Amino acid sequence: MAQQEEVNLKKVVPIVAIVIVIIILIVFGNKMTVNIKAGHAGVIFRMFSGGVDVDNTYGEGFHLIAPWNKMSVYSLLKQEKAEEMRVLSSNGLEISVDVSCWYLPNVTKLGLLHQKLGIDYDGTVIIPSLRSAARSVIGRYTPEEIYSTKRDAIQDEIFVETGAILDSNFIYLDKVLIRSIILPPTIKSAIESKLKQEQLSLEYEFKLAKAKKEAERQKIEAEGKATANRIISQSLTDKILQEKGIDATLELSSSPNSKVIVIGSGKNGLPLILGGDK
Repeated sequence: MAQQEEVNLKKVVPIVAIVIVIIILIVFGNKMTVNIKAGHAGVIFRMFSGGVDVDNTYGEGFHLIAPWNKMSVYSLLKQEKAEEMRVLSSNGLEISVDVSCWYLPNVTKLGLLHQKLGIDYDGTVIIPSLRSAARSVIGRYTPEEIYSTKRDAIQDEIFVETGAILDSNFIYLDKVLIRSIILPPTIKSAIESKLKQEQLSLEYEFKLAKAKKEAERQKIEAEGKATANRIISQSLTDKILQEKGIDATLELSSSPNSKVIVIGSGKNGLPLILGGDK
């Protein structure tokens, strides 16, 4: 009888074990498996062995974990945050600025980011860093510089200062863009009027320079012609003029038009041509 009970017990134990495993899988199945999507990475929190694992990052794909541990998944894709803010220029004028930044977590330090800031790090660090840098940089410039000549420089400086803050918090800053700058209407109108006057002044200076160059060109051209005429005049003797006159007379005499040529009757003894029909 005891032997029979022992045999039955051996049959029951595996069944019970299977049932327990099935129950565990049903109850804890969702907590034991993690599927990390493309462009994402995971950080694990080990409840009984040290908390956040800051040395290892879990990549894309399927992962098995103990049910008492927790996997936090972070996007590694570029993300954008935009902020509209009011800042003061160097002379205390209030200016509205719309700034945005593109960023992503430093994957090699994802564990530290999770430990220090948590899954909502973007709201904790990104916007405050962007605001701080924008206020610091814009406060060094006048409204005119902000509106016209220094916009690119301001954008670059905000990028550098924001990037320094985010880098110390395990976040990589990709780009900063100033999307719009809004000045008070009266200040904007005064700046635009001044810029227009400067543009007109530049155009006037350009026209004067162009006219001066044209006058110099005409002067050089006239001096060249005068020099050429002087050289020609000095080189033409009476004999050369007589020779050219005779050549021209001979050429005319060979034409079919009616004419009378009187040899030696013209000025300086040149032939005289009378009549002639076209």
